[in-house]
Amino acid sequence: MFAIRSLRDKDLPAKLINGGIAGMVGVTCVFPIDLAKTRLQNQRSGQQIYKNMMDCLVKTVKSEGYFGMYRGAAVNLTLVTPEKAIKLAANDFFRHMLSKDGGKLTVFKEMLAGCCAGMCQVIVTTPMEMLKIQLQDAGRIAAQQRVMPTVVTTLKMGGTSAVLSRSYNTIPGPQAMRISAIQITRELLRTKGVTGLYRGLGATLMRDIPFSVVYFPLFAHVHQLGQHSSDDPSVPFYWSFLSGCLAGSIAAVAVSPCDVVKTRLQSLRKGTNEETYSGVVDCIRKILRKEGPGAFLKGATCRALVIAPLFGIAQVVYFVGVGEFLLGYTPYNICSA
Repeated sequence: MFAIRSLRDKDLPAKLINGGIAGMVGVTCVFPIDLAKTRLQNQRSGQQIYKNMMDCLVKTVKSEGYFGMYRGAAVNLTLVTPEKAIKLAANDFFRHMLSKDGGKLTVFKEMLAGCCAGMCQVIVTTPMEMLKIQLQDAGRIAAQQRVMPTVVTTLKMGGTSAVLSRSYNTIPGPQAMRISAIQITRELLRTKGVTGLYRGLGATLMRDIPFSVVYFPLFAHVHQLGQHSSDDPSVPFYWSFLSGCLAGSIAAVAVSPCDVVKTRLQSLRKGTNEETYSGVVDCIRKILRKEGPGAFLKGATCRALVIAPLFGIAQVVYFVGVGEFLLGYTPYNICSA
């Protein structure tokens, strides 16, 4: 199925359009839930500002306004096009390369193709997540300071930075300053070099490779169940959506502990009572010791609610061939998908 798609869908522009449309629509729909996920994952026991996802969203709107739920969305909207294009196209490419004369892939080869796709996407995913997390978590730090004024935040990344500190400015009123993703990027490049943008790369790989290994084979098999018949292998577009949602939610929950570790490692700004981590192993050890195993599932529901529609939309756009249609490569009727 994917191999056939590869032969028909060779143009990179079409893949970029498909990835871009899917990513932008998906991010716009689910970004507030993603913001809640980040804040829930970062809060520690004893310093809980939010009880659950809905409590987080309500408090965010009250303290930061409606658009506070979309803080950091610009980074995602900018980089989601290449990220989704790389992820979907890479999996497509590796499935085609691993198949023999268009034959059916074994489960192992499907997982291998997903693994390779996950490794490719982190080139874009890591800096995107790095910048997004700083902007998303700023509101949590500000709320923490209002609730617990004795907690003074400090920058724990091997030095202080006035620019990065402003992204967590909690001065009330119009004097409050907010930092942009561009300013954070410039400051990280100035102080840490390119490696500053790739902080947490190991944790990102630890999350995205298993996710792709679970997601792509699962999606392929569920998607195949929707074929009209053995003589007509086409699948309704709604089945592509449901397949993407199901596979995405299962894969998201499966790697949720890795996502918690990644979020903690990539958060540059922490309260004085919030520990820092020297690496993945140190992070896992400290979370287990101080918060227990349950902490690794923080935000798991939010992540499933984010990933399910995001990948459902992505697969519909990709399999329907919106990019090909817009470029005039193929006339397409969605009703017959």
